[in-house]
Amino acid sequence: MGKKILIVDDAMFMRKVIRRYLEHGGYTDILEAEDGEQGHELYRKHKPDLVLLDITMPGKSGIEVLEDILEEDPQGKIVMCSAVGQEMMIQKALVSGAADFIVKPFKEEEFIRVVNASLQN
Repeated sequence: MGKKILIVDDAMFMRKVIRRYLEHGGYTDILEAEDGEQGHELYRKHKPDLVLLDITMPGKSGIEVLEDILEEDPQGKIVMCSAVGQEMMIQKALVSGAADFIVKPFKEEEFIRVVNASLQN
């Protein structure tokens, strides 16, 4: 598909699940970061077409990373990944410029639908 996607999540298990879903969806150019700092650094270096960003991480939060990336690249496309019960954080992310969000645990079909839709816009 030729789209570069960056996964930023502190949980290795979640990164593996997301990578598997993306690969099943036909995406092969996938980068991974285990925290917000590394995610921001990889974004600067590789300018991915889409970032899948966990909200709750140690150190720099997903909201902070979202704001930092969009400050540098207002065209950046970021989908927030959050756990159930984080509605306030999701609202903050959308207000801050996130393209969309998906709530964990998510089903593969729903996940790929959100990724595809975000890359279309």
